[in-house]
Amino acid sequence: MLKHLIISIILIQASLFAHCDGCGTATEHKGGSLIGNVKYDGKVPKAKMLKMDADPVCGSSHSEKVLSESFIVDEDMNLKNVLVWLKDVEYDGETTKETAVLDQKGCIYTPHVLGVMKDQKILIKNSDATLHNIHSMATVNEKFNFAMPKVVKEKEASFSKSEEPFYIKCDVHPWMKAWVLVQDHPYFAVTDENGNFRIDDIPAGTYEVIAWQEKFKMKRSINKTVTIADSKETTQDFTFVKPSKK
Repeated sequence: MLKHLIISIILIQASLFAHCDGCGTATEHKGGSLIGNVKYDGKVPKAKMLKMDADPVCGSSHSEKVLSESFIVDEDMNLKNVLVWLKDVEYDGETTKETAVLDQKGCIYTPHVLGVMKDQKILIKNSDATLHNIHSMATVNEKFNFAMPKVVKEKEASFSKSEEPFYIKCDVHPWMKAWVLVQDHPYFAVTDENGNFRIDDIPAGTYEVIAWQEKFKMKRSINKTVTIADSKETTQDFTFVKPSKK
């Protein structure tokens, strides 16, 4: 009799859960998205050619001239490699498990601009058959400076504190430079070749958003205020204007 009663209770509970969608689970927070485009207004500076002849390995890695990536703008004045991020965000989630990759290929850092979360693993690769030296010029985070001979193909690094964009250089090849943004949240992006960016899963609220380009630095970065709504896209564009001569 007792056995039959226990079985009946189990069956009733199973039936209740089967007809209760979402019982015992928290409501999923989808957040909103920030999308936009970054342009340049002004005379486009002539791209500087990188001189790699000092290292035969570097020079022979390219069949065409290699131009600096410090300022890339297309015919429609769209700016590539602009960092866009939200400022002073309260984020209680975990650091992403995704590994960021910074490669040294053809004696160029790839990507040229990189955004990571604090404590996120960064895989630094040496795809060249030559010696490189990785020297971070952080001011908030602890600097690192280590060599990667051609036989050392991978090393790992990370940064433990949020920091505005700083550069990583190669002391062996002075033209090599990459820029890194470190944040304690995942709400940042880098503009693509069309000057576009997208940041997803932002909690609803009003935020300050910053656009940074390496030629303009933080002193002339652009700050805007945006309001994000759940499950909706908010558009915010930016235009960097060439400073007038004093």
